[in-house]
Parts: sequence; structure tokens; C-alpha cells
Amino acid sequence: MKFLDIMRMSRKCRMVLVTCLGSFVLVIFYFQMMRRTTFGVDICCRKGSRTPLQELQNPTQYQFSSTELTHQIRRNRIAQTCQANNARSRKRRVLTSDDLKHLVVDEDHEMIYCYVPKVACTNWKRVMMVLTGRGKYTDPMEIPANEAHVSSNLKTLNQYSIPEINHRLKNYLKFMFVREPFERLVSAYRNKFTRRYNTSFHKRYGTKIVRRQRKNATQAALLNGDNVKFEEFVGYLVDPHTQKEEPFNEHWETVSSLCHPCHIHYNLIGKYETLQEDANYILHLAGVRDYIKFPTYAKSTRTTDEMTAQFFQNISAAFQTKLFNLYKLDFVMFNYSMPSYLKLA
Repeated sequence: MKFLDIMRMSRKCRMVLVTCLGSFVLVIFYFQMMRRTTFGVDICCRKGSRTPLQELQNPTQYQFSSTELTHQIRRNRIAQTCQANNARSRKRRVLTSDDLKHLVVDEDHEMIYCYVPKVACTNWKRVMMVLTGRGKYTDPMEIPANEAHVSSNLKTLNQYSIPEINHRLKNYLKFMFVREPFERLVSAYRNKFTRRYNTSFHKRYGTKIVRRQRKNATQAALLNGDNVKFEEFVGYLVDPHTQKEEPFNEHWETVSSLCHPCHIHYNLIGKYETLQEDANYILHLAGVRDYIKFPTYAKSTRTTDEMTAQFFQNISAAFQTKLFNLYKLDFVMFNYSMPSYLKLA
């Protein structure tokens, strides 16, 4: 064989080798992209052949039968409470657009989540951002807490037309999470009035509370509102002028007023006390449980029942009675017993 022929064969071999390597790289890149995204949607959030509502109503797996029974009991409790409450009140209320601003919509998985502040709502918003982000986010805990609360990052039901709202309320899985009312209230107080960084709440509410509830308040306290006592906070809540002036802030508004469970039929009612179990069930129904893990919370900083009891020690029986009446519907509707530490007048 001539030298020239050998050189030609070597050149051909090199070209074949380069072509094969190039093809191999393209195949690897393609499968990486396919693993990452399908039509622009991260594989963790890809919509399955069945919607969460269909999976709830006709489950393909039966290992959650006890969980399903628990949620049925919770739904029945709400229905019974609403029926009794409606019987006492002759007023028929129609929901407004403002009533729907807490209902976060996930179009990809056909779910609606009503967020309640101080009931793991930051982590649920993180999860919803992953579910609706179409690949922008993959890990809920990589999303900063302040970013989770940016309203433009999630779409709420009040942004739709009336026909679109009705369609979603009828066909999407709707869920919410609740918490023992007074434990949630103390958690809100601790977060908004005992943390130095919450200056906006100190200015907006703290100064008003000090002005109304504290005798001989100093000029610094009236100006900054950064040292509100829990007794003063309770006094502000039970003051009849407070709600006449403006609605409660969402952090201490009742769950029944935020999510309107007597007007909106929620398919699942999760509880803070069974947060991980209920969250896992919802992620299972959405078909994403293998890809998204609901974030765990720091138990060391969590407001507990024992801590709540300590905060109520200095609250008069008269104020405790008024406060319980404010949140009584939440206690009854979500099956929370009256706290043993409570002293009613």
C-alpha cells in the first residue's frame, strides 16, 4: 500500500472519530436537557396524565387511605360548622375579588392553595414557585424567604375573569393549612413585634397600639412602636374600634376570613400539627413527591402550646374571653379544643 493511501485512510479515520465524538456529545446534551425539561417544564413539575383532583377522587394507590379518611373528617367538620353558622346568620355574602387574593393558582398541576400567614406559608409559597416556575427553580429552600413573598412571583385567583375563576374553583384541587388559633396569634406577635428588623410593622401597627393601649407612653415609644407588649397587642385586637377602622392584618386575621371555607369547598385541609404528612400527601396527589421535598422547619424557634400558655398568663379573664370570641369560629371549624390555660370571665 502506498504511503499516500495510508495518509488518506488516517484522515478518514480521524474524520469518522471526530464525527462520532461530536454525535456522542450531542446525545449526552440532549438527554441532559430532556431530564431537565420537557416542553419547558422541569421534570419535577411536569403535569401527569391525571389531575390531583382526579387522583384524590379516584386514587390509583391506596397506601394513603387513613390520610384520606382524616381529610374527609376535616371537610365534614367545616361543612357542619358552616351550616350551623349560616343558620344563625341571615346574611348571604358574595365573595369579592379582594377575598380571592390569598388563593395561589398552579396552572400546570391544576391546584389552588390558600395561604395563611404563620402556618408554614413561606415554605408553601416556595414549593408553589417550584411547581409553577417551569424549571426556574428546583429546590424550594434555595428560594430566599423575602423572594417567596414577592406578589409577582405567584398568580392569585383574583387576577382571573369571573368565568375563569368559576372554572378553576370547580376543577382544580383546593387546599389550605390551619393552626391552633392562639398559637398562630402568639407566633405572629413574636415575629412582628419582638424582632428588631420588622420596623415596618412597628411603624404601621406598633405606634398605633402604644398610643391606644399604653398610659404615659414615652415619646420614643410613640415614635418607634418597637416595644409592644403582648397584653397591649391583645387589647388592640379586642378593642371594637380596631376592626371598625380597618380589617385585621393578614397575620392575625382569622383563617375563616382569609380563605372563606364556607364559600369555597376545599378538598384538603392540612394542619400545622401534621404538616409533613399532609404536605407529602398533596405532593403525592400532584405527582411530584419523588422530586420535591417539603422543607422542614426549625423546631427550636417554633411557637409551641407551652410558650403560648406563658404569654397568656398576664392577660385578664375579660380580655381572654373577648379574644376567644374573636377566634371562636376557627377553633370550632378546624376542631381545636379550647386551651386548658384559658380563664374565661
